[in-house]
Amino acid sequence: MPTPHLPAAAARRALRKLGADIHDARRRRQLPMAVVADRAFTSRSTLQKVEAGDPTVSMGIYASVLQALGLLAGLADVADIAHDSVGQTLARADLPKRVRIKRTNGPAGNG
Repeated sequence: MPTPHLPAAAARRALRKLGADIHDARRRRQLPMAVVADRAFTSRSTLQKVEAGDPTVSMGIYASVLQALGLLAGLADVADIAHDSVGQTLARADLPKRVRIKRTNGPAGNG
């Protein structure tokens, strides 16, 4: 049996915020839980866990709920390099100082 994993406090806070935002988005759309759960191919009780930010719910369920609310595009951009300042800095630091064109000795096969 796998050891239960409890995410770090910052991750739990982020999930609680995501759950609260999903809850608010559903209410703004005036959609009952049963309708969103049905559209996300999940149960009402699982949707309640999502809206509570439960870390034991799979990311796939969160994605299905976001899709049911028309918010899936935001998930695709979470780790995009456009929003990753650390990744951009590391990529720039890894760029070569100089770029040279390699010379060939004529057409292929001539040595």
